[in-house]
Amino acid sequence: MATQWETVIGLEVHIQLATRSKIFSSAPTAYGAEPNTQASAVDVALPGVLPVINANVIRMATMFGLAIDADIAPKSVFARKHYFYPDLPKGYQISQFELPIVAGGHLDIVTADGVEKRVGITRAHLEEDAGKSLHEAFDRETGIDLNRAGTPLVECVSEPEMTSAAEAVAYARKLHALVQYLGICDGNMQEGSFRVDANVSVRPRGQAEFGTRTETKNVNSFRFLEKAIEFEVERQIDVLESGGTIVQETRLYDPDADETRSMRSKEEAHDYRYFPDPDLLPVAIDQAFIDAARADLPELPDAKRARFEDEYALSAQDAASLTVSRATADYFEATVAACPGDARSVGKPAVNWITGELSGALNREGLSIAQSPVSAAQLGGLIARINDNTISGKIGKDVFEALFAGEGDSADAVIEARGLKQITDTGAIEAFVDDVIASNPDQVAQYKEGKTKIVGFLVGQVMKASKGKANPKDVNQRLVAKLDAL
Repeated sequence: MATQWETVIGLEVHIQLATRSKIFSSAPTAYGAEPNTQASAVDVALPGVLPVINANVIRMATMFGLAIDADIAPKSVFARKHYFYPDLPKGYQISQFELPIVAGGHLDIVTADGVEKRVGITRAHLEEDAGKSLHEAFDRETGIDLNRAGTPLVECVSEPEMTSAAEAVAYARKLHALVQYLGICDGNMQEGSFRVDANVSVRPRGQAEFGTRTETKNVNSFRFLEKAIEFEVERQIDVLESGGTIVQETRLYDPDADETRSMRSKEEAHDYRYFPDPDLLPVAIDQAFIDAARADLPELPDAKRARFEDEYALSAQDAASLTVSRATADYFEATVAACPGDARSVGKPAVNWITGELSGALNREGLSIAQSPVSAAQLGGLIARINDNTISGKIGKDVFEALFAGEGDSADAVIEARGLKQITDTGAIEAFVDDVIASNPDQVAQYKEGKTKIVGFLVGQVMKASKGKANPKDVNQRLVAKLDAL
């Protein structure tokens, strides 16, 4: 039974750094260029060329190390990692082995049951990306695109401390958010900017020794990561329970078949014949460099979440949902700033609109919050008109839809153009209430019998008669007062 087994998971995440040029050459790193148009003589390994380190790569790696509370090595060394593959022109990859730039560190995640868990990070090292083999575009042949060769990567290696697919996804999401907050990676998983390798093993519950692990390579979505790990765990348990043994190997996840498949045997470190690259000097980092990188650090997700709870009186859940991405957090603060009033009273309505109407509309159209047709200033203006009773919350949704469709440059413009201002004339509201009471004797009788919930129906009738322009709270108070006086 599966309950007799426990899972051990470690993740290796390749984070593509958002530099304009490559790690050892001046070639550009822009995505989507025609094949082999962004590969320099260094990238394609022409004879006689020499690599030169990109200083911005060192700065970004240092910022990352500081953000995960790791040690920044005063001296780190690049090594040659030898393997032979068509998209690796040199026959080796420049990486780091014995002396990585970042050692140690951790990320704190929240498990499915709401418990915080600290996942240790073994190391994070710099390396160059390989090229890409293109199979689909060729009939019985493979093309090689070297545009990606030499693109700078940070490979972040976790400790094998996660015990479920859900924990692994929580860790990957936390890391994904962090590198975007830092501005060192765009996080675009579809374009390969953030790729996850999952090392998975199972062992009898209570056993100290690790089981044999497999590595599922280059998973490019959080949903696929969860499914790949779940499949691999079940596969390994089935193999062991049927008397078989697990082979240490590299596997690929096929999302169409929802399964992992064997790719090749898993290499050990000695198979790569690492040795220091003689063409590159060691990287020396002094305290002044580290201090400068620390000064560049933005407010990080955990600190922002805590501040949101305190400054805007938000629940832990609301603060967590807003700080999942830096773009969402920035949009929220800009919305609050655009809405008059105390930040603690405006914060909750802003959360509700962002995680409700806005999120739903963006998902419907397949847009990110950075692409929102409704700006933070427009949404703040809309919330302000609801707060000052110019419009009701119900009419606010109509105004939002108009703004999302580009029908006006502000909530005020839409309200004015559509004549949506809330009725504030006491006499007019009284007349609507009197008409509804007179037109619904059966419901009035029910109220007198103690069925007070019928007030909701009567309020709805008043709102219908006023075309949604009456203030629901005012209507409710006036209805109850008149009904009680009968």
